[in-house]
Amino acid sequence: MEVEVSEKDGVASWRGTLFKYGEELKKTSRIAGPMVAVSVLQYLLQVISVVMVGHVNQLTLAGVAIATSMTNVTGFSLLSGLVGGLETLCGQAYGARQYDKVGVYTCSAIISLLLVCIPVCVFWIFIDKFLILIGQDHSISHEARKYAIWVIPALFSSAILKPVVRYLQSQSLTRPLLASSFVVLCFHVPLCWALIFKFKLGTVGAALAFSMSNWLYLILLVLYVKYSASCETTRISFTSEAFLVIGQFFRFAVPSAVMVCLKWWSLEVLVLLSGLLHNPKLETSVLTICLTISTLHFTLPYGIGAAASTRVSNELGAGNPQAARVAVWTVISLAAVEAVIVSTTLFFCRNILGYAYSNDQAIVSYIAVMTPLICLSVITDSIQAVISGIARGSGWQHIGAYVNICAFYLFGIPIAVVLGFTKHMNAKGLWIGIVVGSIIQSTVLFLITSFTNWQKQATKASVRMSKVGSAVENEEESTRNEDV
Repeated sequence: MEVEVSEKDGVASWRGTLFKYGEELKKTSRIAGPMVAVSVLQYLLQVISVVMVGHVNQLTLAGVAIATSMTNVTGFSLLSGLVGGLETLCGQAYGARQYDKVGVYTCSAIISLLLVCIPVCVFWIFIDKFLILIGQDHSISHEARKYAIWVIPALFSSAILKPVVRYLQSQSLTRPLLASSFVVLCFHVPLCWALIFKFKLGTVGAALAFSMSNWLYLILLVLYVKYSASCETTRISFTSEAFLVIGQFFRFAVPSAVMVCLKWWSLEVLVLLSGLLHNPKLETSVLTICLTISTLHFTLPYGIGAAASTRVSNELGAGNPQAARVAVWTVISLAAVEAVIVSTTLFFCRNILGYAYSNDQAIVSYIAVMTPLICLSVITDSIQAVISGIARGSGWQHIGAYVNICAFYLFGIPIAVVLGFTKHMNAKGLWIGIVVGSIIQSTVLFLITSFTNWQKQATKASVRMSKVGSAVENEEESTRNEDV
């Protein structure tokens, strides 16, 4: 009799677990689906600009390509990394039902990112001198400078836009993000064509189109935040409280930026190194194509990682550690399925994949050889993107930063240099090095996630949310004392 009762309890427990995962999968999918689409649509803005200028002349294409890479590395990636700190703070504040803090944190992030833009702009103004210093062609460097200067407005719009996106994301308000990004892409295509070909602005036209599209995206989202009833309780307003939490924002923002930027920068280092190989034209072309495929794929798990950040931060803020744990394993399962589907598809298309980028048979054959390594990158990128989202939602970005430093700069890049140059494996050796770094990174992050004490993380979130209230109260008390 006791055995029968035990079996019934076991079946009931199993069904309960499946039900929880099923419900969490629905919640996660409602966020992940739109965020994946948003990531792809935003990525296409720059892709379209590069594709269109490619039909002008080689100099314009080379200038815009290198300027896009440099502005991403030194500016847009930095903002994307720093704003990750907001995912911790806004997500947990919303989960804790401290809705006023969501607006305060967002305002603080906007102020902080605008300040960061100032030194970045100075660098972009003199970017041609830097490019010439590292051995780039003078004419290409001057063309890149034109693009960088005219894309500065997009940098400032991004400093406001990225916090607003995280503000909406933390509240699971993904539909306005999806609708706005689709409208912006539809606006960007004809605008980009008109400025580049109709008005013959070339490089400047590509930069202007990108800047104007970013500002349109920002305007659409600001109008939604201002007038939507969904944002009524969390409305963003510029108050003195926002300045009080700038320090707290940077405590999460800096390690988040390190976590995001280190791998991004390591890939750019490989592209630069490929120019030193024998037959650099072929090796650089192949490595750039591999990087393009990897970056395009990364938009998929990045969207799932955004959902992971939102779900985990909301549940920790609400004091539900078990629900956060279920959310973690649900998004990891989702990422695993995505990685298997994409890597399998790429592997079976390996012999024709190169034709999407070039008609040169040497490049097509080289890409076929590189595709199994790209498939490995797809798997590791999926795991890393989702666990990075979990890290941002939990608030342990600093651990991810340390892992990335070790994985890519102590192992990945040195192995890439040895295999690429010493062992004469060229671009294949360089990519193997980055794959090794990615495997180390993903494995360590997965182990950290597996052994995370979610009850402890929920307690930390509760303490974190109480800090702003204490800081504001102290400021108000200080003001009252001064008045007396």
